Amino acid sequence: MREPLVNADADALSIVLSGGSAPLPELSVDVAARIERSMASARSAGTRRAYASAWRRFETWCTLHGHQVMPAHPATVAAYLVGAADTLTVEGTRAYAPSTFGKWVAAIADRHRATGHDNPCGHEMVRATLAGIRRDYASAGERPRNPRAPLLTSDITTIVEYSRRSSIGWASEVLERRDTALLLMGYTGAFRRSELVALECRDVRRDRLDGAHVRIRKSKTDQDGTGAVKALPFTDRHESCPVCAWVRWLQIVAAFDTGGRVAVIRMLSRALEFDSHICRGTLPAVEKRSPLFRSVRKNGNLSDTALSGAAVHAAIRRRATRAGYDPGTVAQLGGHSLRSGFVTQAFRNGADAHAIMRQTGHTTPAMVETYAHENAPLVGNAVTELGL
Repeated sequence: MREPLVNADADALSIVLSGGSAPLPELSVDVAARIERSMASARSAGTRRAYASAWRRFETWCTLHGHQVMPAHPATVAAYLVGAADTLTVEGTRAYAPSTFGKWVAAIADRHRATGHDNPCGHEMVRATLAGIRRDYASAGERPRNPRAPLLTSDITTIVEYSRRSSIGWASEVLERRDTALLLMGYTGAFRRSELVALECRDVRRDRLDGAHVRIRKSKTDQDGTGAVKALPFTDRHESCPVCAWVRWLQIVAAFDTGGRVAVIRMLSRALEFDSHICRGTLPAVEKRSPLFRSVRKNGNLSDTALSGAAVHAAIRRRATRAGYDPGTVAQLGGHSLRSGFVTQAFRNGADAHAIMRQTGHTTPAMVETYAHENAPLVGNAVTELGL
């Protein structure tokens, strides 16, 4: 006989117990826990973390102001949003963007639904308050955004060239090979940083005609894991060839996984000078399911776990700083600079939106055009045809 659901651990089954007018069936602890895990997997880990953080913030605010947290009244949520909209930074600018409010509302709604309560965010009071805040921001010209500045082809080649030239010692060369692969693969593939760090060695394979095929098993806009393939081409110059950069980093990964630091030092000491293409040579054997991009410790050792998105962000800023970019420019750079740079450069070079979408994976031209409006406003603009 199955163990009744009511004897299961309450915390583990909180989601399963919520809602529903039909009588609760008898479920074993294992089945109920499995249902909960499946429900949790319906959203990405990043979304779950963001929702949890937003909910904690709402809980703290309600406690501070004496409001009931669960179930929350629509007026409580509206007051919460208005208070945040009126919050200013020390410089006197709005502290939060309208998009942030939308994420908070989604998190509050999700928590109420998960616990079987009515969603206060669906009330007209909350919807109208949020719409009014957005209109107020737009009217005042205050819509806080911090878009990352694009890194164009000249930037990528400059940073990569300096990284190679300034590498001294085997540990420095290990880091250079990883960062160069990140830059060239991330740029030519128009990858999100989350896609880069999720890559495993099995996801990249060489194609004798195209260069390298990179399989994206799951992404921000493909949570069901349908997958997609991006091609990284062989290029004329070996210095900026993304396939060469991948092979050079793969050599490090294979050596370290085989013999640790000693094997890496031996491989680097025997490596030929990088003065021509190596992308069509013999590929090193690697563990297919191991992370492709990993942290590199100060002593040159590789970690066993995948690189974080924050580390990609930091690597780009660090390399740009060392290449001589001014602090103001570096502050505008980040992981998204590779993806936005691809789109911006492609527009400037005459590519149309649909050709760009083939690589970026955007679903509508309007999403791609946003980059052109912000970073290449004269491309395709009739103002250049005025004859002045």
